[in-house]
Amino acid sequence: MTLLDIRPLIAAALETSGPIVALESTLIAHGLPWPVNVETALAAEAALRSEGAVPATIAVLDGRPTIGLTEAEIRTLAQTPGVLKASRRDLGLAIAQGRTAATTVAATMTLAHRAGIRIFAIGGAHREPWDLSADLIELARIPVAVVCAGAKSILDLPRTLELLETLSVPVIGYGTDTFPAFYLRTSGAPVSGRVDTPHEAAAVLRTHWDLGGAGVVLAQPVSADVALDAAELDIALAQAERLAAERGVRGKDVTPFLLARLAELTDGKTLVANKALIVANARLAAQVAVAFFSVHP
Repeated sequence: MTLLDIRPLIAAALETSGPIVALESTLIAHGLPWPVNVETALAAEAALRSEGAVPATIAVLDGRPTIGLTEAEIRTLAQTPGVLKASRRDLGLAIAQGRTAATTVAATMTLAHRAGIRIFAIGGAHREPWDLSADLIELARIPVAVVCAGAKSILDLPRTLELLETLSVPVIGYGTDTFPAFYLRTSGAPVSGRVDTPHEAAAVLRTHWDLGGAGVVLAQPVSADVALDAAELDIALAQAERLAAERGVRGKDVTPFLLARLAELTDGKTLVANKALIVANARLAAQVAVAFFSVHP
């Protein structure tokens, strides 16, 4: 895809089959408030570098799909009002109209795959049914590993796991036998398999892709020291959802609204957990990428 602007560090790593990890940009423009958004994005990139991987934050800048944002570009994206939230279906529009867009999981997977990047780190799957469906469709067709903390606790997790099973997407627990629930260490639902080291994870990815498989979900629980109590989260979520209904919040505005309200209702505990798990996922993704490319360049 000639439209891609692949930055020199990323291009060099691609040429030498070096470990690269893609990062989404919706958390910067839509998922987290200023300045937590910038702090989290830069901390995730720093975690990747510390483990020997090259970070590739992805967005559309003035109509150009960009693989590997600079720190200045991340800071600008974090403070620019009106940035488009682009899923897979919005990429053509954003590019053709010269828009600046933060890429969702589905859009980031698409652009990462076109650039030749196989490992992708996120926080967790989002709430909007349309966005979630787009993410699952891309997982079912693109051979990319998504490292996450499961799906947000505000989702229908059993339904999400059923859809992933139907689409033949393996859900692998990292150090866990149950699917994590973002702010919570477990949803109680079983995963389809478990690994306990980056090398085990890398071996699963290689074998799955050698067999013609597509996406893989590698889910690790949020750290116990920042995880929320399930009862506390349920109460806060019920209040946040009530407020969303009363104010008529719909579609793509639902997730940012709920996340903001949850941060208020939990005295900032969800923000602390969110930042911690994003950085932890980036670190794990880097370790898996290094293991993958050290054995299978």
